[in-house]
Amino acid sequence: MSAKLSELLGLLDLEQIDSDIFRASHPRSRTKRLFGGQIMAQALMAATRTVDRQRFVHSLHGYFLRPGDPFVAAIIRIERTRDGGSFSTRRVLVTQRGETIFSMDASFQVQQPGLSHQLSMPDLSPPQPEKIPPALMDAAFVTWRHEFRRLQSETPQPPEQFVWFKVTADVPIDPALHTCLLVYESDTALLGTARLPHRGRYHRDRMQVASLDHAMWFHRPCDINQWLLYAIDSPSTGAARGFTRGSIFTEDGTLIASTVQEGLIRVPGD
Repeated sequence: MSAKLSELLGLLDLEQIDSDIFRASHPRSRTKRLFGGQIMAQALMAATRTVDRQRFVHSLHGYFLRPGDPFVAAIIRIERTRDGGSFSTRRVLVTQRGETIFSMDASFQVQQPGLSHQLSMPDLSPPQPEKIPPALMDAAFVTWRHEFRRLQSETPQPPEQFVWFKVTADVPIDPALHTCLLVYESDTALLGTARLPHRGRYHRDRMQVASLDHAMWFHRPCDINQWLLYAIDSPSTGAARGFTRGSIFTEDGTLIASTVQEGLIRVPGD
C-alpha cells in the first residue's frame, strides 16, 4: 500500500472527543487550502458513526464556506436531526478556529426493495495493467483519463470527460469506508470539465477556482477496490461559476452514484 493511501485511511479514522464531536487531521504534506473531497469524506465518516449500522447514506448536500487551513485540526460536530422508521438525517458542521468551513446534510436509509432502472454506461473499458505507469501507483488513487492527449491541448474541448479510477491497493471491505473514499475522489475532475470549452482563453495559475457546493446520491453499493468510471459533463458556465455533474459506474455498467457540483471560476479581466 502506498504511503498516500495509508495516510488517507488514517485521515478517515477520526478521533472522537465527545458523543457527537470528532477531530479530523490533514495530510502532512499539504501546505495550501484543504482538498474539498477530504473534508466531505471526513464529514460523512463522522455522520456515519452516529447512525445505526443497518442504515446507509443515500444522499448528501454540502457547502464549502471557507478555505480549510492544513495546519489546524478540524472539529466536526453532528446534529442528530431525525431518526425515523426507515431514514435518519444528520447535519454536519466542520469548524476551524471557531468558524465553519463546511456544512453538510446527509440522509441515511435502511436497505429496501423497490423499482429499479438506470442510465446506460458509455461503451468504454478500463486500462490494461501494463499501460499504467508505475508512478501513478504512488498516489491514493490511480486515475486514467480517456483521450488524455486531446485533453492536454490548449484548444477548446467539448465539456465532458471520462475517468477510470480505483484505490492503488485493496482496502478493507467496509461499506462506510468505501463510500467515504468514493466521496473523496468524487471531487476530482469536476470543475476542470467546466473549463474545457474555454481552453486557450486563460492561464490556470492566474484563475481563482474553488468548489462552492457538492451533492451526491448513492444508488447501489460501492467497491472502491474495483475500477469505476466517472462520466462527467458540464451543461453550463456563467456568472463566474461552473456547473458540473457526474455519473459513476462499475466496470460491468452498474450505476452506483451521481454527483452535482458548482464551483467558482474567476478569470482575471472578466
